[in-house]
Amino acid sequence: MASDPTCPVCRTADIVCGKWTLLLVRDLSEGRSRFCELERSLNGISPRTLSLRLRALEEEGIVERQTYAEVPPRVEYTLTAKGLALIPIIEGMRDYGEHWLGAECVSEPGRERAVVAAA
Repeated sequence: MASDPTCPVCRTADIVCGKWTLLLVRDLSEGRSRFCELERSLNGISPRTLSLRLRALEEEGIVERQTYAEVPPRVEYTLTAKGLALIPIIEGMRDYGEHWLGAECVSEPGRERAVVAAA
């Protein structure tokens, strides 16, 4: 995607502009989550897409996967320091959406979702 691999904006865009990426980071900013919790919070994401996005973020060092030796196996995902550093970008997008796009956050138990107000 990046036209200039030496440009920090292009390099960051390569990571965060993947579909669902910023929403995954937003949800993981609240703490550890299991796959099924992420799938529920990201209405419309397929299990395959979620799995691919999480794997890509893990390879990039943004998400950490913790597997617990239980029956059934339990897997939790958390943001790394590199992932946590993306939160100000998301907060800036939230501020922009509220101020310029008439969007608002609707609180749900433990989660916030951006809802675009009808224009």
